[in-house]
This record gives sequence, C-alpha cells and structure tokens, in this order.
Amino acid sequence: MKIDHVSVGGTDLKRLEGSFSKSGMKTEYGGPHSGGVTEMSLLGFNDGSYIELISTVKPGAESSIWKRHIEGDGGPCAWAIGVEDITREVSRAKELGIPATGPTDYSRKRPDGVSVDWQLAFIGEQETGAVLPFLIKDITPREFRVKPSPSVADGLLRGVGTVVIGVKNLDDPTRLFRGLYGWPEPEVRRDTWDGVELASFNGTPVVLAAPTGTGWLEQRLEKFGESPCAFLIDTVDLEAAAVRHPLDRREGWFGGAGLRWVTPLREDGMKIGLVSR
Repeated sequence: MKIDHVSVGGTDLKRLEGSFSKSGMKTEYGGPHSGGVTEMSLLGFNDGSYIELISTVKPGAESSIWKRHIEGDGGPCAWAIGVEDITREVSRAKELGIPATGPTDYSRKRPDGVSVDWQLAFIGEQETGAVLPFLIKDITPREFRVKPSPSVADGLLRGVGTVVIGVKNLDDPTRLFRGLYGWPEPEVRRDTWDGVELASFNGTPVVLAAPTGTGWLEQRLEKFGESPCAFLIDTVDLEAAAVRHPLDRREGWFGGAGLRWVTPLREDGMKIGLVSR
C-alpha cells in the first residue's frame, strides 16, 4: 500500500498556503473542484504522493466533505490510496461486509485550463478517508493531477510516508485493517507521545493513535471524530532537512527513526512532521 495523497482542511486556503510557505514547502494552486464549493492547492513530491490543502471557495460555504475539519481548521482530515481496479476493490470490501460506494467520476480545472479527471470510491462507515483510505484512479494522465513542486523537487523530502489516524481505541480499527488487508498484528508503543498509545503496522503507511487519558488527542476526537491527526513526510536526511525547513527538536519514532515536527505548521495547529528512515 502506498499513499496517493493526504488532505489538510481549513477555513482559509491562503492561510494554509502561507503556513506551508513559511515552512519552506511552497504549494501550487490547483483550482476549484467540479462541484464549485471547494478549491485546493497541492504540494507534490518526487515519489508521486502529495499534500492537498482544501477549503471552500467562498468563506463560510458548507462543504459536503470534511465539513468539521474545514470549518474548525482541523488540518489533517483524510488520506487516499491509488488502485488499478477500483471496481474490484469496492466489490472486495463489500464481500467482507464493509460498506463501499463508487466509483464516481470527479474533475477539476487547473488554472492553465487543463481538465483533470479521476474516479473515487469510498469504503468504511466513517467519513471519507477518515479511517480507511478512499480510493482513487486517474482517468486523465496522472501528471495532469500532480507533479513535484519546485519547493521540494530536489528530493530531500521524498513524499508522504505515514498517516497517523486518531481513533477511540486500538482494537476495533486494528481488526478492521487486518481483516481488509491481511496485515499482521501491529507493534504497540505507549512511550512516544504523552497520553497516547500508538500501533504501527510494519511495512505499511498506517499508524493508529488512541488516547489513554485526557489530552490533545481526546479533545481532537471530540471535535473532529476519528480521522487523521498527523502526517509524516519521509526525508533522506533529517538534519539536512532542518537546514531547509524550520523544525522542532528530534523525537524518537518506530524502528529507531527520528521525527521532527515542522514548526510553523505545528504552531498553526497542524501536526505534520519529517521522519528519517
């Protein structure tokens, strides 16, 4: 499984763009979506993954997706994986008793007038891409949808490698992921973040995070429900990346990796960090 892209929601797209620019990760405007309610900017990486910044075209407009995250400046809100046979994946989920809908055609028009077309399918009972990923398949060439952004095209930042999903408990989503994808039992750690236990499925981009008491994650779950609470970008050299990007102090991570949060993004309420493997 490889992350296609992750989504970050907020009330003001310009503000989100500004936070990423201050972080040395300047995004590029991608245009409005076909429904005309939301618009996006993106940060494309060399491995093909990207971060999508999404907000409503008109301030205060009501989005049909990620409403709470957009209206509440929730930041990380969803994740997607690319699939070759989207219809087969929907059928497979249904056979396992997991709700699934689609595929459905979507599009947006880039600022240069080029139309970008793709299909989406949605699996699971939660909101789109909140726990289980939503599925995407390109209709137009993928390079129409995303290319490496100049601000990160040198390859120091490889791409979005991990989605950390905030959940109420580890047991139910662990069974869900293992049942759908056949993954092994996860490695569980309780000494990484205060008040949080983490479960990492080795060899996958998924880490589950559940609160062990009152704290930031429990508050986030109350406000936004089960959904991504952090995104981690893989880097080839964490210390070299700290020269290019303002980062917090180094923390430990799974497999002996180092993790440093991107300071301007954290200060704006978004847990997005860099990880060295």
